[in-house]
Amino acid sequence: MDPSTDHFTPPVEVPASQVPAAEQQLSALSDLLQHIDAPANPTDSEGARHNQLIQVRLGIASGLFIALRSKHAPTAHHCLRVALGCSAWALTMNLAAEERDELEVAALLHDVGKIGVPDDVLMKPGKLTHDEAVMIERYRGVGDEILRACCSSHALLEIIQLSGAWYDGSLHGFEKHGSDLPLGARMIAIVDAFDSMTNDDVYRRGLSRERAVAELFQCAGTQFDPELVESYCQHLQCHDVDLSANVASHWLQQLHPERANSLWQLSDNASLFQTKSINDLYHLKLLESMHDGVVFVDSSKKIIHWNRAAERLTGISSKSVLERQWSPSLIQLHDENHAPITDADCPLADAIDSCVQGLRRLTVRSRDGKRTPVDAQVIPVFGPGGTRYGGTLLLHDASSRTTLEERVQSLHLRATRDPLTQVANRSEFDRVHSQFISTHLEVGLPYSLIICDIDHFKSVNDTFGHANGDEALRQFSKMLKTQCRSGDLVARYGGEEFVMLCADCDIATATERADSIRDIIAKTPQSAVDGRCLTASFGVTELQSGDTEDTMLRRADRALYLAKERGRNRVVQLGSGGDSSVPIHQPAPSSWLAWSAGDALPADALQVELFTPVPISVVQDKMKGFVSDHHATMEPSNDTTITVVIEGPHTPLQQRATDRPVSFFIQLDLQQAERLNDHCKGETAG
Repeated sequence: MDPSTDHFTPPVEVPASQVPAAEQQLSALSDLLQHIDAPANPTDSEGARHNQLIQVRLGIASGLFIALRSKHAPTAHHCLRVALGCSAWALTMNLAAEERDELEVAALLHDVGKIGVPDDVLMKPGKLTHDEAVMIERYRGVGDEILRACCSSHALLEIIQLSGAWYDGSLHGFEKHGSDLPLGARMIAIVDAFDSMTNDDVYRRGLSRERAVAELFQCAGTQFDPELVESYCQHLQCHDVDLSANVASHWLQQLHPERANSLWQLSDNASLFQTKSINDLYHLKLLESMHDGVVFVDSSKKIIHWNRAAERLTGISSKSVLERQWSPSLIQLHDENHAPITDADCPLADAIDSCVQGLRRLTVRSRDGKRTPVDAQVIPVFGPGGTRYGGTLLLHDASSRTTLEERVQSLHLRATRDPLTQVANRSEFDRVHSQFISTHLEVGLPYSLIICDIDHFKSVNDTFGHANGDEALRQFSKMLKTQCRSGDLVARYGGEEFVMLCADCDIATATERADSIRDIIAKTPQSAVDGRCLTASFGVTELQSGDTEDTMLRRADRALYLAKERGRNRVVQLGSGGDSSVPIHQPAPSSWLAWSAGDALPADALQVELFTPVPISVVQDKMKGFVSDHHATMEPSNDTTITVVIEGPHTPLQQRATDRPVSFFIQLDLQQAERLNDHCKGETAG
């Protein structure tokens, strides 16, 4: 696996003279933390906030981080995410101030040695050779040399040096292992790995949070400290919206220049950024809305833009290729004779060198692994006097096959509408939801469903009237539609509940989108409620093998219910996606029955084994209570067989009138085995 990473400390009161600056910094950091998983190509204003954050934490050492960002921006963004993650975790652990300082600075600079890695290795779009892998591993030594020249803290240096060590000592090259490793090094190793696993790379998509957590547990005791893995996963599970404010309070209210520069010499060199012009916003919107793939490279052939259509065509995300060196092999570009195009024959490189544009019919490897014909247009970009700035590659899908997104979009355009909100109605949702499931299962692409509910909507109607309540629903649906991509569907499920069908979208991306929508809603004043802000709760799930329309919808609805139970104004996801190769860690069951997976399941039934340390007679009594609670019937059977029938329409546990109950047939075959010990005299298996 690639390395990458209960009480809150109350905020400290800021002197009145520092309030404006502190509030400005607090707002900047809170916004950054809310979007910490955003793509690694920040806007200019986001870059300014990044710089402000680094200045607060590192002081004069900010120059080291800026140098790393100039060398390789994705690595710098990764270090910042790891530092913020460690800071939030440290707050929940109530670490001492000195330990937190060392941890946060070490996390920000743990990859600074990559400044010394050659560009052709660090930005290589393909897999590294053995020699290149050895070369890139030397960055730890380079980082040690850089920091020793300017850092006098032995503890800080040791944390960074040992952050790559394995807990059991099986990785050679490190002199300590186990509990002898500094606490900060063990924490950075976990957050580093988690961040790497949950973010896209050029070779793979990022894992969902559940799969990444499972991988951490799988490596607990070997690569990671098992107790810290448990602590970190509990921290992730209990992560709350208010945690951002606590981290902001620690970084911006409790850190002073003298403290931030205790290891460095103070410097006041802040980078200046210009705000994007209106024309830039138009150009960016145009690029992201185009159906043709657009790739920008600079004069050194480094990729500086990769639009969504290019992602859709090639299956490679922009986050995994930005700042990397362009090569035809990145998208497996073939010529008219179906032969691979080499770097020497690259049409984009030729256009930049000759300042002459061209158009050729080529083929690329599409996301489904097949060859797709494209009309590839290469356009050089040069200024007055012939100064070459780079080039543009346009990829137009020349195949007769309509893309999945275009088929879904045509369904959306023909959709029937909800008369109040003008989004798709319940009937159209049912039809498109069924179509999405069959289509995505057929082509093997991920599909996610988001269900959301306005919090305390009844009080809106009671306080402001039903007319204003209707207007609030219209405004809420408009915000959902503005966050909807081409090919997605927004529908009104009933009352104040809405659903969003996310085509070609895994659960990690859908959860990120849901949280972004939640944040926008919570910060947008609504005229229908006298300028106040509404909040909403979200449930997210992803299509899994064997899912039907009902099972997927019910799983999302359960996630929404959990979000409501946990306090509202939050996002809860259930399910780990369709193709999970990593076992999901589950805590030990606390109920009186312990479940374990049985043999291979038939297509039309769920078969499991249950173990409980009680006699058969107790199990039978328990089942009688279950039958009574669910208005079920118990069929005649012998002493070792129990047959229960639950008719869906008679189930009393429906949460709302629109719920669709499902009938169940349950047959329990009971066996009893004697296991003598200090606690019980027998165990029933069924």
